[in-house]
Amino acid sequence: MDHSHDDHGHDHDDGHDNKGAHVHEHSEGGLIPLAVSGIILALGLALRYLYGPSLPSDLLLVATMVLSGYKIAEIGLRGMLRAHISINLLISIAAVGAFAIGHLEEGAAVVFLFNIAERLEDYAADRARHSIEALMELKPEVATLRRNGGEAVVPVGEVWPGDIFVLRPGDRVPLDGVVIEGASSVDQATITGESAPVSKQAGDDVYAGTMNIDGFVGVQVTKLAEETMLARILEMVEEAEESRSPTEAFVARFARIYTPAVILLAMLVAIVPPLLLGQPLRVWVYKSLVMLVVACPCALAISTPVAMVSAISSASMNGVLVKGSTFIEQISRTKAFAFDKTGTFTRGELGVTDVVSFTVPEREVLRLAVALEAKAEHPIARAILERAEAEGVEVEETTEFRAFVGRGVEACVDDTTCCIGNLRLFEELDIPVVNGVVDELEGQGKTVVLVSQDNCTVGAIALMDRLRAGAVEVVSELQGMGVHVEMLTGDNEVTARAISDRLGLDGYSAHLLPEEKVAAIEGLRERFGAVAMVGDGVNDAPALAAADVGIAMGAIGSDVALETADVALMEDDLGRIVYLVRLSAATMGRIRENIAASILVKLGVAALAFFGLASLWMAVAVGDMGLSLGVILNSLRLGGIRARTYGADEGA
Repeated sequence: MDHSHDDHGHDHDDGHDNKGAHVHEHSEGGLIPLAVSGIILALGLALRYLYGPSLPSDLLLVATMVLSGYKIAEIGLRGMLRAHISINLLISIAAVGAFAIGHLEEGAAVVFLFNIAERLEDYAADRARHSIEALMELKPEVATLRRNGGEAVVPVGEVWPGDIFVLRPGDRVPLDGVVIEGASSVDQATITGESAPVSKQAGDDVYAGTMNIDGFVGVQVTKLAEETMLARILEMVEEAEESRSPTEAFVARFARIYTPAVILLAMLVAIVPPLLLGQPLRVWVYKSLVMLVVACPCALAISTPVAMVSAISSASMNGVLVKGSTFIEQISRTKAFAFDKTGTFTRGELGVTDVVSFTVPEREVLRLAVALEAKAEHPIARAILERAEAEGVEVEETTEFRAFVGRGVEACVDDTTCCIGNLRLFEELDIPVVNGVVDELEGQGKTVVLVSQDNCTVGAIALMDRLRAGAVEVVSELQGMGVHVEMLTGDNEVTARAISDRLGLDGYSAHLLPEEKVAAIEGLRERFGAVAMVGDGVNDAPALAAADVGIAMGAIGSDVALETADVALMEDDLGRIVYLVRLSAATMGRIRENIAASILVKLGVAALAFFGLASLWMAVAVGDMGLSLGVILNSLRLGGIRARTYGADEGA
């Protein structure tokens, strides 16, 4: 919301052009005059109830109108001079009209209750943006630097990249940096939405606003205070809340036409029956004033923006950075999601899927393999070492080590000549191979290495890129929501088909270059309409830009991902995609509920007013204040939608 402290009231032209909510202008100490006017109104109504209309009660009611209504009238008249008819003008006309026809108590009540409605809306609307305030509170003001052999507490604005700060248990991380000594656990929930603390040691990044849990660490600063990940997130969330979705823009345009039309209709209701049908003027003027108040477009105008602000704020607290309300609306309509493979569906890390025995037990195959790969640094070696460690296989010493670049290694293990490598190496060394097994494993999209001992192939080890945690469940959930899930990858056909089969995808495309992924996005758009693309935000930048919504995985620490994507998932968690789809659908559902309630309730009260069954009290209490609060509270329910973690790793 845009809050200033000069005036009070709505401006439905300006007030819905930014962030979607009202512009509420308040006089300084606005709650005190409101409380005073409430006391005066209560006294005036009490005197009128006990003794009937009298000069003291009339003076108290007039005082209430002046105290509560002068700012409303001022803003309304200022707007009218700019050829802009606002809700403030409607309320002012209603209050003055009620006074003119002798309904002084109702005129005073209208302006007083309108003021209360504004204050309550301010409070509730601010609740929708609680993530901004929460994040702002996490911005540390000082850092404890190492200087001249000691420590000095310095404002974060005076810290430069290369400086070293220290963290003790319970300290809030003041700036982005990299750990250079010590180890600890850090709560990163404020940035990534992760529920569990993350272990940090030398070489690991830490981020401003996160909490050091249990260790003493030294951290070297990598970014200035205004360039930290937390500062970037704050800036982007604030910009997102300034944006307007198509629905929001339509409602704002409608409200600008609607308000003058309401005034014209009220004038006709007040004039036509008395002139043409000889009806009592006072009765129809009163009815027109009731219709004028109930027709104020307050609830309708905030029906969309408050829901959008609540959704964007809630998403940021769950580790999902949405860059604008347009993307919330777009995702709710998206029926096709395209995913990259590496780093998105898969972790980009090889894992052992099969240890195949030919002539010796599987454990022996693994023992020989880990002995041969113990000193290697490539991904296959790391995966084999990890599997051996998990199964408690010890690493044996080797001698006479010989490497074959790009093919494998040979060495002596237990005084026997052993070899591990690909099929090409075994063919070069004339080591017999059981081709059927290799073909079968490779046909499943797996990488196969063979293990031999004394020129005899004793077994094989198959490896594959590991699926991300809960990937299968996430795909199933998306499909259950009517979403077509497809994979676009530059990998080969066999691997792509194998991953697709494991995930249960609706389709896949392999051997794609970056520009071919863009063409694939266009093809999906022709078939399904709006398309979302999920990738790492770097290699997939063209496809992310081509999609209706580009979603970057694991954006924490990646400036490129934050810049290129429309939605950034701060953590490598596919479950956030399901959360995003559910949040978007729920947001548009709340908006439809808000708009429907705004129209139906107002029509109902207007109909009652036409037949003389509704008062100004009812118009402002139900048709304006009550309805607006209902819209905001309904929108705040979006904060109850939480992201969940899906499953453990799906294995290799």
